[in-house]
Amino acid sequence: MQFYNFPEIDKRRISSTNVLERTNREIRRRSRVVGVFPSIESYLRLVTAYLIEYTEDWANENAYIKADKLEPLLEQELAQAAN
Repeated sequence: MQFYNFPEIDKRRISSTNVLERTNREIRRRSRVVGVFPSIESYLRLVTAYLIEYTEDWANENAYIKADKLEPLLEQELAQAAN
């Protein structure tokens, strides 16, 4: 599949770094609330917990690219590759 060959999907959404920047800002915000972490492991637990929560939200409801939009494109690419 060609990268960015998705006519049904807004190209600005998949080419932007806004999602990554927002994620980093949210991690900083949550770590500032705690202040001082007793160990590196506790900081990693906080970040991991947030990232798991974030991933579940995006996998279920907020995804930019829904699987039902990619399915026809994938089938088309597989059909072209078979020929």
